[in-house]
Amino acid sequence: MNSLEKTVQAVFLLLTLVGIVPVWGQSENPIQTKLDAYRNQTLQEKLFVHLDRSFYVAGELMWFKINYVDGTFHQPLSLSKVAYLEVFDKENRPVLQTKVALADGSGTGSLFLPTTLGSGNYLVRAYTNWMKNTDPDYFFEKPVTVVNTFRKLELPVLKDSLAYDVQFFPEGGNLVRNLPGKVAFKMVGTTGKGVDLQGVVLDQSNDTVVRFKPLKFGMGRFALTPAEGKQYRAVLTDAAGKTFTRPLPAVQEQGYTMQVEEEGKDQLRVTVKTTAPAASLVYLLTHTRLAAIRADEQGLRDHTASFLIDKKTLGEGISHLTVFEASRKPVCERLYFKRPERRLTIDAKLTSGALSTREKAVFDVTTQDETGKPALTDLSVAVYRLDSLQPAESGDILSYLLLTSDLRGGVESPDYYFQATGAEVNDVTDNLMLTQGWRRFRWETVLQTDRPAEAHLPEVNGHFIRGKVIHPGTGQPGYNISSYLSVPGKHILLYGSRSDKTGRIHFEMKEFFGPKDLVVQLNPKDSLFRIELLSPFYDRFSASRLPVFDFPTALKEPLLARSIPMQVQNAYYRENLSRYRLPQVDSVAFYGVPDERYRLDDFTRFPVMEEVFREYVPGVMARKRRDGYVISLLDTPHKQFFDGSPLALLDGVPIFDMDKVMEIDPRKVQRLDVMTRRYIVGPLVFDGIISFTTYKGDLAGYRPDAKALLADYEGLQIPRDFYTPRYDTPQRSGSRMPDLRNLLHWAPTLKTDGQGKGKLEFYTSDEEGTYRFMINGITADGRAGSRQGTFEVTKVIK
Repeated sequence: MNSLEKTVQAVFLLLTLVGIVPVWGQSENPIQTKLDAYRNQTLQEKLFVHLDRSFYVAGELMWFKINYVDGTFHQPLSLSKVAYLEVFDKENRPVLQTKVALADGSGTGSLFLPTTLGSGNYLVRAYTNWMKNTDPDYFFEKPVTVVNTFRKLELPVLKDSLAYDVQFFPEGGNLVRNLPGKVAFKMVGTTGKGVDLQGVVLDQSNDTVVRFKPLKFGMGRFALTPAEGKQYRAVLTDAAGKTFTRPLPAVQEQGYTMQVEEEGKDQLRVTVKTTAPAASLVYLLTHTRLAAIRADEQGLRDHTASFLIDKKTLGEGISHLTVFEASRKPVCERLYFKRPERRLTIDAKLTSGALSTREKAVFDVTTQDETGKPALTDLSVAVYRLDSLQPAESGDILSYLLLTSDLRGGVESPDYYFQATGAEVNDVTDNLMLTQGWRRFRWETVLQTDRPAEAHLPEVNGHFIRGKVIHPGTGQPGYNISSYLSVPGKHILLYGSRSDKTGRIHFEMKEFFGPKDLVVQLNPKDSLFRIELLSPFYDRFSASRLPVFDFPTALKEPLLARSIPMQVQNAYYRENLSRYRLPQVDSVAFYGVPDERYRLDDFTRFPVMEEVFREYVPGVMARKRRDGYVISLLDTPHKQFFDGSPLALLDGVPIFDMDKVMEIDPRKVQRLDVMTRRYIVGPLVFDGIISFTTYKGDLAGYRPDAKALLADYEGLQIPRDFYTPRYDTPQRSGSRMPDLRNLLHWAPTLKTDGQGKGKLEFYTSDEEGTYRFMINGITADGRAGSRQGTFEVTKVIK
């Protein structure tokens, strides 16, 4: 079984396990059956990225922790082993890209923000290879601000205040003539935040139909029954008295509407109306992230059907309510949000007392579930100095998993929907559900009988390096052509692939860290073709747009106060900021322990390779013929020589010309490994292996074929150690080295034990002021929570 088959097998095994979910309403319904089958076959993944901050100056490090969970129950996953993290500018151009190793549901890393970056707002996004099969709107995204203090700050000219984005959303998706309905609206300004505009709906005779204004975050709703022969538009007025017009969604002459209302505390009533003359019945299907699926059927009376839904059957977070007509075509859909009761509580108490500069801070951290029981939790913690540059943090792991990750576009102040109290919060939440509906699948895909295979496989063993074999003259793909990827060095790595009908090849790179030199080549018999490597990063983007960058001149002093510590850190602590934890990787060659190994220094040195084989490598037979050398290996299990040529390697690079093998200078070779049996590399089969390793692992002057592709390639990121000084002795505390850190601590893998207890320790810097700690965490069973707080650091008076 090759690696690709193992990958597919692992995927379907995990999908089967994840697919075991509770289902209510077990009536025989083909829509429910198809959605249930879709869920069982299509695993949804989610990534949440905890960034240490959201405001940076160029020259600082951006630290991050990636939580990797399934999209239904939010339990940590171990399927994909690689996450891709990128930083984009306002034109969707990637300015930074990295690949991060995932293990046991998480991954950690950092990015240096170079001084080549211009000042502005940037978008951080993260995804896996498997997530490329979904809409890019499903990727994790978070805006950050970077200011380059080494360049003159050139702010863009702000557009006229009339550049508002105003959209209208009929409940269920439709406005239908003569049917009552609700229309939600969302008003957004150039900053990306909601604005407070006054509005009025007018008909074609300029008669006022309804007046409206937002309730909160620029969102609200109004009732509208489209009358016969009427056309509608909205006129809006801003705070300065300027007006502009926006059209309302088109009115259908015939169709369906749905209305969802609270029925007491424990139920929802869903009312479906239609003007379709032949309509006889409708279906209502509800689900929460493809789980808790329920299908109900109602006959229409007076073109109306009514459903009652017990809220207990809905999962926490966002549920989809979809109406299908008799032929099982979806006609209406809307969302409903259920506040979570099942959540993680995190508490952090400063136990070291009042803090001054260069003093040890100790926090006792406890984690509990909603019942007060201890919860073993994986936490990430950032501790940084508060200033007027750093905005209030929002968008923690709980609000992301249960809210923003299931909605299209940005959500202003997502924490509000989990923390606010009072009657207003329910209406504000429902406005959000009406204006930002979205699902991660298309009903057309779910309902079709034969779904095509996914284009992108999960990277269950390691990073995929993908390429394409093409004919340079015609541009046509090469089919069934063997290709080889090697990483020259003393650690022998070789990967094989065979092109498919589209010319695509892929190499599965296990434990592939750091920058590498790659040699990718074809067998000379396929020399008419060439190889192109494809970028592993996704080239499609979400509909998200960054807010216009605007930096107040009043913040120049705080910016200078932030820039100086960055420069001091880079000047005095550069070595400490560049400490990396080299991952433990298997240094054994890809073929494992060879059948025969010869350390050439243990034998008499010969000047030519033919003498080496003849004198002390009996398993290799080299014969010179009219057209060149032929090398054969002994097939030890069958006690005869192979008919075909072996795979010959020099520091892991294949050599297909046996004459060039014989030209290798034995005096530069440290070790010779021989595999005296047939060996399989991916889809490729070889009649044995002879592998030469030079003293320096640098090919000893050998040049690969001119048609080979030589490439610098960045593997998975090597984790960087977070540096924090220790002032645990009088000598260290009295050091005259300046310590101007404003990011005091970053702990991406803090664990609480079975009693829900953990400890956080670090030392303060020379900077007094108010500091904030931000903690995000998740348990093995999918409970998520966060906690943030502040503490003071005072100056030591000598």
